[in-house]
Amino acid sequence: MSDDIPERPRTRLTILPLDTLGVAELHAYIGELQTEIARCQAMIARKQDHRGAAEAFFKRPSGG
Repeated sequence: MSDDIPERPRTRLTILPLDTLGVAELHAYIGELQTEIARCQAMIARKQDHRGAAEAFFKRPSGG
């Protein structure tokens, strides 16, 4: 029964066999990962700002 087997979390990045890479290639790979992390962090910040603006816009006026 395949329904009893939990699904593995989906991996978004391709896992590289690090033992086949040289030092320079590993440094380049780290740079690529850091660039992708920065891109994700920027998107998180934009989404949080957008949500904060929407919440402020739709916030009920206090008083009365």
